Amino acid sequence: MIKTLKFFVKEAGLRIKYMTSRDCIFCKLINDGGWASEPILETDSIVAVSDINPVADVHILIIPKNHIESVLTIGEKDSRDIIEMFSVAQKIVEEKKLEAFRLAFNAGRFQHVPHLHMHLLAGGKVQWSKL
Repeated sequence: MIKTLKFFVKEAGLRIKYMTSRDCIFCKLINDGGWASEPILETDSIVAVSDINPVADVHILIIPKNHIESVLTIGEKDSRDIIEMFSVAQKIVEEKKLEAFRLAFNAGRFQHVPHLHMHLLAGGKVQWSKL
């Protein structure tokens, strides 16, 4: 119970921070660096990093460098970035020799950062309520 409460307090703080920020946190990190750890894989258009709040043994964010707000705003101009996101996911799965994995996008009230990103999840049980 206390663990759950602590998670929700932390989550609420993160959401307030991201929702009230005038600039996109992912765009800032892409442009200025400052990731919590070194990128796992980076191409000209995509960066993959470990999630700072993992919900599975393997929890990697795959983020386009161009700002795309959400799955609801994807347009034809974004097609190369979307394809590249899946290509990066494939490379990571092969490099890490993952036998089973999930790829997930959050949208609407489930999307904490207003910059499209894909979650690559593997290993153990996924804590979906924390995603």
